[in-house]
Amino acid sequence: MTSTAPTHYSGVTKLFHWTTAALILALIPLGLVANWLPYETSEQLSQKAQLFTIHKTLGVMVFFVALARIIWALGQAKPGPLHPQRKAETFLAELVHWLLYGSLVLAPLTGWIGHAATTGFAPIWWPFGQSLPGVPKDEHIAETFAALHWTLTKVMAAAVFLHIAGALKHQIIDKDATLRRMWFSKDDMPAVPHHRTPIAAPLGATIIFAFASVGALAFTSPAEEQETAALAEVQSDWTVTDGTLAITVLQLGSDVTGTFSDWTADISFDPDAGPIYGEVTTTIAIGSLTLGSVTDQAMGQDFFNAEDFPTATFIGPITRDEGYQVIGELTVKGVTAPLTLDFDLTIDGDTAQMTGTAALDRMTFNVGASMPDESNLGFPVQVTIDLIATRSE
Repeated sequence: MTSTAPTHYSGVTKLFHWTTAALILALIPLGLVANWLPYETSEQLSQKAQLFTIHKTLGVMVFFVALARIIWALGQAKPGPLHPQRKAETFLAELVHWLLYGSLVLAPLTGWIGHAATTGFAPIWWPFGQSLPGVPKDEHIAETFAALHWTLTKVMAAAVFLHIAGALKHQIIDKDATLRRMWFSKDDMPAVPHHRTPIAAPLGATIIFAFASVGALAFTSPAEEQETAALAEVQSDWTVTDGTLAITVLQLGSDVTGTFSDWTADISFDPDAGPIYGEVTTTIAIGSLTLGSVTDQAMGQDFFNAEDFPTATFIGPITRDEGYQVIGELTVKGVTAPLTLDFDLTIDGDTAQMTGTAALDRMTFNVGASMPDESNLGFPVQVTIDLIATRSE
């Protein structure tokens, strides 16, 4: 006597299936629309960011639901195929199922890693922060996983389409119980043999994922580097040998920190002088700024306008009160305004280490004028500088 498989899927399996279906059918159009939307004004950016936030949040939900569904399915017997004699159709259905299982985990996971590797724009709505353990803030990693995410979402979309087409084919053409077995129905279902997964189906899915991933990485072009103004070398009493110049802004409620990779500092300083201890002139190549996912936007006309104003300068005398200060003037986008840089200084022989901070208002320099409130982008900008310099001979 031949044993038979269950004729229905369990209630928990059905709940997982339809919950996942609802999430995916919301995720795909949300991602498409969010990508298409412009973000030139404050209102447009707010709408785009909100859609991406919902998309990412639902993506994290899909990841955990898919994991739970797979773990549940491992211990459950499921109905076998209604038409096992149709070898090619049965294999294709198995292949699509494995593609669905894989993409439901891999697509959101790669998107999540890409999100964690960058900074700024469209945070995930959940209480555990925007980072992931073991994932550094690195634009190359972010771009790599963004490319993988884009490709794997296309695999997912194709698998979803084939899955729906197969279900409709069974319902409309074959008029069998395939779809009803996954619905919340108590109807009697035909008895079928136990389900056995051919090894070729998961193997085929693995091969497809491998080819898709290799293709995504092979055809991913390196991000175009922003043209950066060539800065002239400076002859200075103190030569900067290592340093970081960073800015931090509040975007959509989260701190976003970026760094300038190209800048020069002409420093004259005598610790025994006073009340003026020297002077500093700093020139910054605006195009060398990396500001997470909003780097390109920051270079635009409404923000730094790097094309028309490729450099910024800060000039001022070095004085001392409770600590050292540079009470100088900062010029950005052709606008000059006073700025005070407070810093700590440690000198060991001919080597000096300096750490300083300054605060400014972006609206003073007409940066982000299309965002005249702080709902998307805060007014304050925190400047931090950390450098090591050696006394020139």
